[in-house]
Amino acid sequence: MGNGGGSETDELQSLREDIRSRLAWADAVSDEELRRLIEAELFRREWARRLTASQRKSAVERLFHSFRGLDALQPLLEDPEITEIMINRHDEIFIEKHGELLPSGIRFESQERLEDLIQAIVGRVNRIVNESSPIVDARLPDGSRVHVVLPPVALKGPTVTIRRFPKHPLGMKELILLGALTDEAAELLQVLVAAKYNLFISGGTGSGKTTFLNALSEWIPAGERIITIEDAAELRLRRASNLVSMETRNANSEGKGRIAMAELIRASLRMRPNRIIVGEVRGAEALDMLQAMNTGHEGSLSTGHANGPRDMLSRLESMVLSGVDWPVQVVRKQVASAIDVIVHLSRFRDGSRRVTEICEVAGLKDGEIELRPLYRFEETGEEKGRVVGSLVKVGRLSIADKLRFAGFREVT
Repeated sequence: MGNGGGSETDELQSLREDIRSRLAWADAVSDEELRRLIEAELFRREWARRLTASQRKSAVERLFHSFRGLDALQPLLEDPEITEIMINRHDEIFIEKHGELLPSGIRFESQERLEDLIQAIVGRVNRIVNESSPIVDARLPDGSRVHVVLPPVALKGPTVTIRRFPKHPLGMKELILLGALTDEAAELLQVLVAAKYNLFISGGTGSGKTTFLNALSEWIPAGERIITIEDAAELRLRRASNLVSMETRNANSEGKGRIAMAELIRASLRMRPNRIIVGEVRGAEALDMLQAMNTGHEGSLSTGHANGPRDMLSRLESMVLSGVDWPVQVVRKQVASAIDVIVHLSRFRDGSRRVTEICEVAGLKDGEIELRPLYRFEETGEEKGRVVGSLVKVGRLSIADKLRFAGFREVT
């Protein structure tokens, strides 16, 4: 039904409005009653009698999802193999499946239908998006991340990107089986998490930072109090029993009520956390996060966009300097003393996501932050379109105070 012509689209729109008006006069109806109503209204239409059985079924499903689900997107959201949905405009929708970008074959009947859906999505999480505030982050009930850009910023029409996450997040065992890292590297990270090293996960867009952060959190000892802070809540810490999750808030239509990530980080310090997990740092809140790590909140975890560990350090410096007018050396000292280890993830040309570097942040040397590589991915070739290689140990942890304090032997 998504690819029908204009007249069919008009008929469906008319039918939807008729059903909507009937529902307005009815008490709450069940899903089963709504389906029966849609079928009855559809079969009364002359044009519907010309449809095949499969076309009629598709029309019923489409109409049902326009009331109960996410309209044209519902079939895509029900496909567990689709990891990303990219709406460039109402009639131009792409998907990512098995690491490959493909046309979806689905379209919205009009720009207005897409706009209605966008307002429904952002409204569910108390967000606002309009011409004066045309960019917003939101999430779906299943945890999928939603990013919206409206005209006039988006020139072709409303643009929506939905990053989907599996119903059952991948754990570290699954990541090892997929070749994202080795058993040996995973054992090191497990010890570092348990010993309360501050870990920072860096990587490009779609490299799997959130998935990896979720997996790392499995190793946080039971009973610890964890505070998570995100722009749009997407972390799912399955084993955490003492957990507080916080989410930023945009300003309202009057420009008031905004609660930024920096404010939430400061609030978290008064909640007696054992661990603070910041989903992703993008700006001046980096300073609050680093100061939290430097004031006794060890074992903190966070992520950021970067092309490598060294680039991540430079980006953190820039983020801090965007909020304060400090000498660069003071900022570098903050970064070097707060972060213990950087884990860098990359997305390869075959669509796979892997750990490509694990580095120890070993303090300042000659005014520069010293990075000591512990593991590095070495590519050995390509086989049947898949990148072949392994994470190779290239160094050993030099700062082992936290290991000894936590009762672990030094890592060799």
